[in-house]
Amino acid sequence: MILTRRDSVVETANYMNLEMRKIQECTIYTKITFSENKSKVLLTTRRRRMEKKEIEIYVNNKTLQQVNSLNYVGIIFDSKLLFRDHINYIEGKCLKLIFVLYRSAKITWGLKHKSLKTIYKGGILPLLLYGATVWKGALNRSCYKAKLNRIQRLIHLKIAKVYRTVSKEALCVINGIIPIHIKIEEMGKLYEITQGRATQYDREMDLENWNHPATHVKTTERDEESSHPIQAYTDGSKSELITTLFGILL
Repeated sequence: MILTRRDSVVETANYMNLEMRKIQECTIYTKITFSENKSKVLLTTRRRRMEKKEIEIYVNNKTLQQVNSLNYVGIIFDSKLLFRDHINYIEGKCLKLIFVLYRSAKITWGLKHKSLKTIYKGGILPLLLYGATVWKGALNRSCYKAKLNRIQRLIHLKIAKVYRTVSKEALCVINGIIPIHIKIEEMGKLYEITQGRATQYDREMDLENWNHPATHVKTTERDEESSHPIQAYTDGSKSELITTLFGILL
């Protein structure tokens, strides 16, 4: 892949053709040839001003085909860098796998909870997270975020074996799985750390490493003074009955 960035389409085309000419001259000594039929050109811009969208790049004295989307190492780039085509591709690929699992993951027989969770983490989750550090900005659009949540919800229903009316938040808690948009954000933070752009980020922690609430949670009483060693909140009504009952329970 060869990338160039300029202020106008004409300047971009001139600079790219100049670079392609240099590369072709170098291939004479290495005996490498380029196929103009397999090579594609993608013009990416978010400008709304009136400007021609056609660009002419030449290889072997032939004009390369200009496309609106380009698949590069498994990530589909579009002309607006919205990654709409890539998310649609992920959705279709995951749905095929999920519907195949539906045939062998019924409520009373078939694959069990543990097996389905293993398939999700080993087969479906890698598809959802592939290249997420590149296209994670697409989740700022609610429609794209909803598609990924829909995919995760479908497999969650089979893992938990519950009714379809259960919310996606409850499904994540039941199955012990992080919501997909949070997982993608975690991958982005991890990438920034490896590149030296960030120093801290929140990550998943095993249950045995959690702090016990009694060791760090402290309750205080507001707008009231009390010499009692135990301080607690009531419902705010200052009812003697509620305070008395709370003292009895303690």
